[in-house]
Parts: sequence; structure tokens; C-alpha cells
Amino acid sequence: MSAETASETTAYGTTPAAEEALAILDAAVAATPHGQARVGQREMCAAVADAVRSGEHLLVQAGTGTGKSLAYLCAALAAGETVVVSTATLALQHQLVAVDLPRLVEAVAPILGRKPSFALVKGRHNYVCKRKLAGEEDEDEGAIEGTETLKWAGQQASFTKQVQRLFSWANDTDTGDRDDLDPGVSDRAWKQASTSATECIGANHCQQGPDCFAELARGRAREADIIVTNHALLSIDMMHGRTVLPEHTVLIVDEAHELVDRVTSAARGELSPARLRWLAQRGRRLIDVDVADQVREAADALESALVLAGERRFAGELPAPLTDALHLINAACVKATTMVGNLDDQTKKQLSTQQLKAGLSEAQTTAGRCAAPSAGDVIWSEPNGPTLVAAPLSVAGLLTERLYEERTVIAASATLTLGGRFDIVARGLGLPQAVGDGGGKAVRDDGDATPTGPGWSSLDVGSPFDYRKQGILYVAASLPRPTASGLSEESGKELLRLVEASRGATLGLFSSKRAAEAAAELLRAQTDYDILLQGEETLGSLVKRFKEEESTCLLGVMSLWQGVDVPGMTCRLVVVDRIPFPRPTEPLTAARSEAADAAGRSGFTEVSVPAAAIRLAQGAGRLIRRTSDRGVVAILDSRLESSRSYGKFLRDSLPPFWYTTKSDSVVGALGRLAESGTD
Repeated sequence: MSAETASETTAYGTTPAAEEALAILDAAVAATPHGQARVGQREMCAAVADAVRSGEHLLVQAGTGTGKSLAYLCAALAAGETVVVSTATLALQHQLVAVDLPRLVEAVAPILGRKPSFALVKGRHNYVCKRKLAGEEDEDEGAIEGTETLKWAGQQASFTKQVQRLFSWANDTDTGDRDDLDPGVSDRAWKQASTSATECIGANHCQQGPDCFAELARGRAREADIIVTNHALLSIDMMHGRTVLPEHTVLIVDEAHELVDRVTSAARGELSPARLRWLAQRGRRLIDVDVADQVREAADALESALVLAGERRFAGELPAPLTDALHLINAACVKATTMVGNLDDQTKKQLSTQQLKAGLSEAQTTAGRCAAPSAGDVIWSEPNGPTLVAAPLSVAGLLTERLYEERTVIAASATLTLGGRFDIVARGLGLPQAVGDGGGKAVRDDGDATPTGPGWSSLDVGSPFDYRKQGILYVAASLPRPTASGLSEESGKELLRLVEASRGATLGLFSSKRAAEAAAELLRAQTDYDILLQGEETLGSLVKRFKEEESTCLLGVMSLWQGVDVPGMTCRLVVVDRIPFPRPTEPLTAARSEAADAAGRSGFTEVSVPAAAIRLAQGAGRLIRRTSDRGVVAILDSRLESSRSYGKFLRDSLPPFWYTTKSDSVVGALGRLAESGTD
């Protein structure tokens, strides 16, 4: 429901829990520069407080500008319980830890009678490993993973400088946190000073244990009222029996629309010849050379099988060469692991041994998973590497079992309703089918309404923006339906017309690199505006220039569709070249679509359309970032208007802009807007 509807039907703030949360929110708003009360923010704060009190899970859609972070943080502090907040992006994580929470804990101290504490927790590989830093064991060239690809002197020199700067910083840092290293270093360089959770020998067995950066961060988190983490670590915590994050009773999942993809990534297994060869090289130093060579031979067999198979998804039995290679990998890893187990205790504690043991275990597990896949796994090969991949068809069941157990979950995002309903996103998050619009409980196959899954409710608090007055949604209905990838001649002409009317100030969101490059070439040839293209500079520097230069245009692909916050007149036109449907040949998309079709449903409607709706809503959300913003979202795909099956569904998933298909009207509006910006 909208904020307006909810405020008419819900007397929020009437329970003691909600009243306390709102008192904290009032103090926080008063302490915020230019802070002001927002109806949607207050409604959300009260709803989160009541959900925590009742233990009922809650899905909250809060549009841009609502101030949802402050709303749930105030409700969390009012609860007086340990709360974990998980985010998808580093930008939001930084905003919470560096801006929102420091200001909040100071503001609410007089109300609570104490200053609440907070902490940030990341995966172990995000911190410097002091054991590596101290050089407690000899490393030969083979121990430096990834350096075998540094073929020429320039690469080697750059890598060496990065590692030297990294180690110099690591000796002075108080946190060991990679995000504190500015400028950063490549992943390859960072590996030389960090270790993963599976490779770590454990604080109790490590001489550096008492000073370990990762352990110190976890220690601070165990004492904190609010713990901030990311979806990746939350996913790992779920799959390891909730042993990674500190104990807590409330989980707030911000940017919840990203959670399913992050959990899927965490549950993914990969097997590559390059990784196996690295393990073999490491093994030659620690175990019998003949056994290590068997690992290398298995790697060669895997590479040959993958090259022969090509890029493809495997349905049914695997090709015989691939099956044979997986059996070789399993046998070699078993032998090598047994030999590692027979090493003396001192050698077992070495980092290099832990890395070998962890790598062999992972390779053996993934090989077994691919050789005998479950009905819930999808197996495919990728050309880069090449690599064999296994990933779950769906993580909804995993989330049902492990996300909601013994804690209250609040899922928040600006994009949780698709087609005006929460059902689709809720189902992906492992919540039962909705009963009406407000939430759901599980229903058994026999129709009995006895709950068999987590109960939940939902709330859409709307947005403080008046989208119909602030923005126009223009669909170029006269253009032919897009066919081949790239930018068609007709779409190029319409793009040029819109950009000229807007006098630049355009964010172009494209479905492919090829289309973005074609658009950049066209606009550079036909206009005098500065055209920035993703990939020609770092993303941060491109966005900075786009913010500062009023007539500049920024064109790019998927990473620009969310997280780019450019308020004001420098972004008055957002152009989307086509509906961002996922590639139908993408392995998980194809497998999920086939499963839906086989069950008598429409795979395209169930899989591709919701994915496009989320991405399209995120892209359209780049336009209006504050109450004074004005502009146009132009979609150069006539299917958004002409398709009876999904066009309206997609439009209903977007902010409620004023809608038109008339190009002349939009050109006129953009011209007037551009003119007003120069007054």
C-alpha cells in the first residue's frame, strides 16, 4: 500500500515499542543537519519496532528519500536487543558506519541513558593476516598465488610496488581493513597479505592470534548493540550454522532485493584447471611429488574436457571426458588430503599447509557435486579459465530453513514490490505465499492453513517525492521492437533528439557494452557535449565528473543501474535503451525458466520479467533523488507499451511518474527544463 493509504488505515506509533522508537527517531532527526520529520520514515520506524516486539517478519518498501536507514536503526536501538544490519553495497555500509550510526548514538544517549555501541564485521579475507605479515614461514614463488600470470616486466613491476605499499601500510594500520587502504591494490596483491577463513589455522593455534585484526573486529562485534555486515558474510553465516556472526535476535536486511543473488553466489562452487595446478605446485613442497603430479594430471584432464565441451549448461549426464576428469580429481584430492593429514603437527599449522588442505577439500567437494548433481543444482562450463560451475537452482528453501530461525527478520528496500505486490520478492526470499496483500503464512498441500513456514507482513511507506509532478516516464512506442544487440538506427536517432533537447545532462543505461559504445560514438559525432563512457576511466571518477559538469553525459552498463546518486540538474534525463531482460542463455536463468515451464507455468513470466522489473526500477530510480529534482526517464523499447502480457506489469513496478508515449511532448518538456536550469 502507499504511504497515504497506510496512514489512513494504520494508527502507527500507538504501542509502547513504537512510541519509544519514535522518540529516538525524533532525537536523531533533531541532531541531523537540515533534518525534518517524514511521514513514511515515522511509519516505517513504528512498524519495525512493532515487528521486533511481536516477532513477526516484516517486508518494508521505502522509496528513495524516505530515510529508511535511520528509521530501522532507531527501531533497533529501541528494541534493546542485539541487532545485525546487513547491506549489499559498500556505499550503504560506509554510510551506516561512518555517518548514520556515529551521529545516532550521540543523539540518543540522553534518552537511553547510555551511548549505544556499534561494530562492522567483514569476511576474514578483508583484513590483513598478521601471520603473513610477520613472514613466519618461508614462501617460494609457487606460494604466491596468481603471480604465475604476470608475464611481462611492466606487470611484475606494478605488482611489486603494490605489494610493497600494502606491507608498508599494514605495519602501521590500526584496523587491517582493506577499505582503509587508499589508494587500494589489486586482488592479486591483496592476497599476499590476507587469508581466507578456510585457510586460517585459527586464533588458538596462531602466534599472532591475540593481535589478529579479524578476531579483534569480531570481539568488538560481540560487545556491540548494532552489528553491520554484508550479504556475503550473512550468507556464509547461514550456511555454517550461524557460527560466523555474533548471536543476535533481530536481523535487518537492507537492499533486500539483492539477497537472493548474494546467497546464490555464496552457495556456488567452482572448479578450474588453474586452481588445481596451483594446488599441485603447492603440494610438491609438502607431500609426495607423485601425488602432487596426479593433481596436476587431473587438472590437465579437466581442461581438455572443458575445452571440448565449450561454453554450455549440462542437462542430464555429463560428457564422458568430463566425468572421467572429475573422478581423477576426486581420487587425487583424496590421496593428497590423506598425506596432508599425516604431516607432523608443526607442519600442519603452517599457513601453506592450511591453504593446501582447504583447496583440496573445496576441489573434492565441487568435483563430487558436479559428478553427481542433485536435482536442485545447475552445472555449466564457462570459457574464462575455463571453469566448471555448480550453483543452486533456487535458494528459497535454504532461506526458509536458515534465514528466519530464532530471530526476527526485517527486509527493507526501495524495490520490493513488483507489479504493485510483494508476493514475487517474498517467494524468492523463502516466505510463504501471501494471504491477501499484507503478508502470508505457509499452507500445506491439503489446504490446511496450519503454519509450516515463517509468518510475515508487508508495508509500503511510499516516498516523499511527488513523482507525477517531478518526473515523466516516456516510452518510445513508435520505435520498432529491438532485435539484435546494440543500438538500432531508429533508437540512435531518438536518443540524439532527447539528449539535444535536454542539452546533455543525461545518464544512459544500456543493456550491452556494444550498445553503450555505439551511443557514445553517435553522441560524440553529433553533439558538442562531453560524453563519458564507462570503462574509459574508473567508475568513481566518471560519476564525480558527471556530478560536477552540468551538460555532461554518462553512458554505461549494469553497474550504473544502481548506486549512482546524482541529484540536481546534472541528471535530468535517464535513458534506457531496452528492457533489461536477463540473457535467456544464462545458465541459471535458462534452468529456472525450464523448471517453471515443466511445472505448467511460464518461465519467461516467472523468471525473466521479475528480474527485468527489479533492474528497470533501479535504473529509473536514478532520476529523482530529492524533492527539487525534475526530469525524464526515457525507455527506447516499445514493448513496454505494446506488450499486453508484461508491459503494464513492468510499468507498475516503476515509480508513478506522469506517463506518455508522445515524443514531441517530452522534447518540449526537456527543453523547458534545460532552459530553466540556465536561468
